[in-house]
Amino acid sequence: MLSLCADRGSIHDFELFKCNLNQIPVGAFILADKGYQGIYTVYPNSLLPLKAKKRCKLDTELKIYNQEINKRRIAIEHVFGRLKTFKILAE
Repeated sequence: MLSLCADRGSIHDFELFKCNLNQIPVGAFILADKGYQGIYTVYPNSLLPLKAKKRCKLDTELKIYNQEINKRRIAIEHVFGRLKTFKILAE
């Protein structure tokens, strides 16, 4: 299931997410991108790619972990791109 929320003006996606927590179905599982750092404290049933530390690369296993998450997220990102192409989100 894909859930979309929109707001007028400039607002960060994570702030919009926190404002709309009550709209998330109970037990829903969330795949997020790296912009949602700290989501576990707000919504523990979520999964996001790991960020590499400064001057420290990710291990091969962690890169594979990130790839598996991103494989599932790519379809969602394609939907966002199509919506933006037709300016559906801007209207």
